[in-house]
Order: sequence, then structure tokens, then C-alpha cells
Amino acid sequence: MGETAATGGGRAIRWVTTTQDDAWVEQDPVGFGPVTGMPNVFLDPEHPQQRIDGIGGCFNELGWDALALLPDDDREAILADFFAPGAGLNLSLCRMPVGANDFSRDWYSYDEVDGDFALEHFSIDHDRETLVPFIRAAQRHQPELRLWASPWSPPVWMKRNGHYACAQPSPFQNAENGLRPEQVALEGTDTFRLEPPYLDAYARYFGAFIDAYAAEGIAIEMVMPQNEFNSPQVFPSCTWTPPGLAAFVAELGPQMARRGVRVFLGTQERPHDEQVEQVLADPDAGAHIAGVGFQWAGKGSIGPVHHAHPELELYQTEQECGDGRNDWRFCRHAWSLMKHFFGHGVTSYAYWNLALLEGGVSRWGWAQNSLVVVDPDARTARFTHEYHLLKHVAHFLQPDAVRIPTFSWTGHENQLAFQNPDGSIVVVVANEMAEPMTMSFLLAGELFTPTLPADSFSTFVIPAG
Repeated sequence: MGETAATGGGRAIRWVTTTQDDAWVEQDPVGFGPVTGMPNVFLDPEHPQQRIDGIGGCFNELGWDALALLPDDDREAILADFFAPGAGLNLSLCRMPVGANDFSRDWYSYDEVDGDFALEHFSIDHDRETLVPFIRAAQRHQPELRLWASPWSPPVWMKRNGHYACAQPSPFQNAENGLRPEQVALEGTDTFRLEPPYLDAYARYFGAFIDAYAAEGIAIEMVMPQNEFNSPQVFPSCTWTPPGLAAFVAELGPQMARRGVRVFLGTQERPHDEQVEQVLADPDAGAHIAGVGFQWAGKGSIGPVHHAHPELELYQTEQECGDGRNDWRFCRHAWSLMKHFFGHGVTSYAYWNLALLEGGVSRWGWAQNSLVVVDPDARTARFTHEYHLLKHVAHFLQPDAVRIPTFSWTGHENQLAFQNPDGSIVVVVANEMAEPMTMSFLLAGELFTPTLPADSFSTFVIPAG
């Protein structure tokens, strides 16, 4: 299916493929051959782009509940595949919620005592049933696991509507949240109480969270002030305006700086880069912001922000979640997201749910995809298409890998490429045609020409020359 490994000085190029029906297949290695015409793709390691800081997922309560149904050996095998270096996905930089998110068992925060500005009742006891053991289980396989965190909602007494949610369920959601019509919050408003005592208490709430997890042996290295600050949701959420966020970041920054924790602005979930610019321009907030996180519709603003602020680190913070079917169609969509975010400078890519039960339905009635699906009756698990796609990108990347540019004069723009510190190059390419496609890749004057299976993903690992 390509040039033989004996050509090009004997440098064998490892080749792995995945199709809808056949995942992670080791093909015969390919090798370099002579340049006989216009290459389809030029690989350009001479102009390295961003360093890849890590790839991960999110620790959610319902994920731990799903994995807890499995026999101990099966659960540990999955966790090893996720986190153990070189085993499977090589996950190394993961996200967690501050309190409840939309894939928690139900709503909770760390202090629901009304008016407790002194945070005398702050406690992470709830997390000791789910998130703490989940993270510790991952740490057994990856002791160097890094974490960042964001809340979905502050404690309800810190919000103007006095409720964890901001929207009422729609007719297609089989869920209730108890939100009254007069409590509905709107995008473009501040649902958080911006009075100084609330801003101060909430910044100290973040500090108490960092300290409590540190006492559990779990270090949080970065926080974002709010998940999707534009989005009023039926699940835990809180809308903010850019001036409101700036007022909070001005309080949050010093609390985190004292603990050596970075602050990123995010998560940005609208294609409006001017919202990011307003916060960065605030003299009391901008100096505290070390990066920006983007997800969902935020992909429309990442390009302008990256262009205007090349000094800022950019994270993709949540892959779009699917519909619980975990089908090949959505896997192909996930690939388009990876290309977009890496192509616009992100240093980290975060999948969303690591594991869910069959159907993937949340407490608030939203079915979503996951890397692993657990059958609760049989107590068995299976890897999904998106697991294998993520493995195509993450498995061969070494710490401190960098993205390298690719370009084509013949319309072949369906690939990503990276270079590892040892000099090896990893190329991930999709063939979305319904028939095999022969492609040629040029690297440093040498050509390799595999024939990609129909409707497939391929990863090529080129040894250092």
C-alpha cells in the first residue's frame, strides 16, 4: 500500500489506520522513495509552531460512576490506557469542575450556607466520593498528571437569581431544575452579585478549593473563572459580562498568585473576540491573565485572539459533546475540530467525558459522547470511535512535541503534523473519500507515498533522519 520500507536508506515509517469497522490496524511500514512529481503535502519542520502542553479530558462524577460498575481489573486497564505514559492516550493535562457541572450527579457547591462570607462552612466532602478517587486513580498511572479547573456555577447565595441554573428546560429535555420564570437569567447580563463582599468571598472560595485539593495530594495549576460565561443553561451555569468578569479576575488574580496558580480567561464560548479584548484591556484584570480557553462557538474567536496576542497561551477546553450515539459521523466532526484548534495555536486539547453509561444521558437530560461506554447490565466497557481518533493524535506525541506546518498546492489540507523532541515526526491524515486515495508527502527532499484506505484516519511516525 505504499513505498517499501527498504527505500530511503532503510528508514521505516510506522503506519496505523482506523476505519469505521476496523480500529488501530498496524499496516506494513512504508519508506521513502524518489521524488517523481508534485507532492500532495509538504512537511515543514524548519518552522515549528506551538509546543503541545498536553492532551486530556475532564473528570466528571458520572464518568466515575460508570467506571465504578466495572470489575476492578477492567477499570484499572481502562485507566492505564488513558493515563499511563506510552500505553494508549497519554493523557497528561486534564480538566475538573469546581463544584457541580452538567455531568455531576446533581447540583452542589462547596458552601451553600447563605451569607457565609467567611466561608466557615466550606467543604469538599462531596468530592471525596467521586472526583477525588477518580483523580487519584488516574494519578496511580500518571503521577505527573496536571490539572486545571473551572466552576459551572458559584454557590447560589452569590447569584442574583438565587439558583444554580439560568434557564428552564426545553420541551425536548426530560429534566427538571426547579427554576421559576422570574429566575431566568439572560446572556449579556451579570447573574453573579458584583458587590465587593461577594467578589472577595468568591475569590477566597477559589483559594479554599485550591488549598483543600492540595491537602488531598492533588495540585491544581490553573483556573478559569467561569465555564461558558455567556451561556444561560438548565444545568449549573452563571452569565457574566466582560466588565463583570474583569471585576472578578481583579480579585481572583492575587488569591491565585499567592498559591502559584495561573489564571486563564475562559471558557470563551462565543465567536466574539472583543469580549476577550475587553477583559484583557482592563488595568486591574489584564495583568493576571496568562492565557485564554476556547470551546464550542468560541472556535470562531480563537484566530483573532491568537493573532492579536501571540504571547498568550491558548487552550481548547472542551470538545463538542455529540449526542450519545458515539457514531462515525461525529468522529469525523471531531477530527475537523482538532484541525481547527491545533491550526489556530492551541497548546492543549481537552476531550470532554472520559466515560459514560450507554446513552450518555446527564442528570439534566442531555445525551453526550464519551471515550469509553459502559454497559450497566453486563458491566462491560467498549472504546468508541472518538477514543481511537484521539489515540491517533495523542499516542505518539512525546512531552514538549511541537506542531509543524503542512501545506499543499493541490488541495490536500486534511492533516496535522508534529515533531517530537527526539526528532521523529508524527503525521495524522484523514481520507474522507469513499475509495482509497494515494497521497505523497515530502520531507527534506524525500517522498513517501501511501495509499490511504477509504474513509479512514492514518498516523505515520517518521524516525529522525
